[in-house]
Amino acid sequence: MKKRIAGLLKVIIPLGLGVFLIWYFLQTLSPQDKTDIVASFKEANYSWILFSLVFAVLSHVSRAYRWSYTLKPLGYKPKFLNNFFAVMIGYLVNLAIPRLGELTRCGVMARYEKIPFEKLLGTVIAERIADLVILIIFSVTIIFIQIEVIGGMVKELLEVVESKLSLTLIIALLAAMLIGVVALFILFFNKSFQHPILVKIREFVYGLFVGIKSIWTMKDKWAFLAHTVFIWVMYVFMFYLCFFSLAATSDVPFGGVLTAFVMGGFAVVFTNGGLGAYPIMIYSVLLLYGIDKNTGAAFGWIVWTAQTLLLLALGALSFVLMPVYNKKLALKQAV
Repeated sequence: MKKRIAGLLKVIIPLGLGVFLIWYFLQTLSPQDKTDIVASFKEANYSWILFSLVFAVLSHVSRAYRWSYTLKPLGYKPKFLNNFFAVMIGYLVNLAIPRLGELTRCGVMARYEKIPFEKLLGTVIAERIADLVILIIFSVTIIFIQIEVIGGMVKELLEVVESKLSLTLIIALLAAMLIGVVALFILFFNKSFQHPILVKIREFVYGLFVGIKSIWTMKDKWAFLAHTVFIWVMYVFMFYLCFFSLAATSDVPFGGVLTAFVMGGFAVVFTNGGLGAYPIMIYSVLLLYGIDKNTGAAFGWIVWTAQTLLLLALGALSFVLMPVYNKKLALKQAV
């Protein structure tokens, strides 16, 4: 019963948050704002959006191919199409239930390629670690190349906080946070503390290190890393091309594009595929680069809709084609 409730909450909370964010955003719009957003939708050059999807597909193909490098050391050589179908089915499921896609991806591969589920899950974790490292690199890069814009935003935020709180209270809060971090650090490394939550955190961190080590000791590690870089370059290029779909966003500097890209990526974590959160995060970033709220919101919805429709289409096709493809393979082997 508890597992069912927990499962339902995992679906309802992100979905509910996404719906709430959409409602909240619509509530803040005046009739003129709605007219401006609709005008941006009508004025957009969707040829750029369609062109960007080519690079999205290339990233998915590369991700499917990259999976082979983590399975090869385990003694498995799955069919490329099965890799691709499983990856796209995983994306499709993630749109409905966040983070269940990785388990589904491993499940369908275990069924059709006869590879143990736990081994597949280990390879997916290794992939996610590689992707996380790239995302961290992007984030750090943005901080350095956009320090003036981000620094100005942080300064404004601090001024707002300072106007509402006294300096003494701010220092006390920072000191409390520092003490809390030090205490958690001590608890984490002191093995005499065996609280279930701490044990799980330790196991998770250990798993990350094992995953990183498995990538580095992989025979085809350079090919794996090359595909990882290629995937993220395709993501960025896909996103960058979308900026040319609107006249107002076509002059946003590349640093701004990267900032919006990273922040949009974080937004996807909070709701189902970024529902509601993605467009809000995108227009919030674009405001820093002189793009008005309505144009930025329209741009965010255009990009989110295009990417979501692509995942829905490829995911649904993969769901239908994967059993058909494997049935044909089985018939050929029988003959």
